[in-house]
Amino acid sequence: MSRIAILADIQAAPAATHAKLQAVQQQLGTVPNLFRLIANSPAALEGYLGLSGALAKGRLPAATRERLALAISQFNGCGYCLAAHSFLGSHHAKLDDVEIATNRHGHSADTKADAALRFALAVAAQRGHVADADLTEVRAAGYDDAQIIEIVLHVALNVLTNYVNEVAATDIDFPVAAQLQAA
Repeated sequence: MSRIAILADIQAAPAATHAKLQAVQQQLGTVPNLFRLIANSPAALEGYLGLSGALAKGRLPAATRERLALAISQFNGCGYCLAAHSFLGSHHAKLDDVEIATNRHGHSADTKADAALRFALAVAAQRGHVADADLTEVRAAGYDDAQIIEIVLHVALNVLTNYVNEVAATDIDFPVAAQLQAA
């Protein structure tokens, strides 16, 4: 059971969040627990949706964004986010089960995406203090400075949701992600 209130529905949320939650419902067909949890604070919901929406307009493909979410969620051990992004990766980004498991290990069958995942995990593990070699490697894979900044912001966005869900012990409302076997 969640340690912080998950609002029962849109009407139970603060009025300032109703339009944003309705937009989430229209986009996803439901309002997942994460959104109803964050909606306890209209400012937090606005900030999360603002960053998430802006990054969705960036230059990283949707599949790469889901891969990043899977790798960072695995790194942080966030069961809620692993469940959500396994579902979204499969149903929206069309990643297969093998690729999802590979992404959770921080790799990809796609060479370019693999470099992004390795860089993202270096950012997370080193809390931003990456080596010049990390930047050289991600650039060599074809990422420019704008895309590198987007990767870093995707790390931050996923750390944000990982931490919120772990603090709250958010009830998982997606199919639970399988335990990952060691590579």
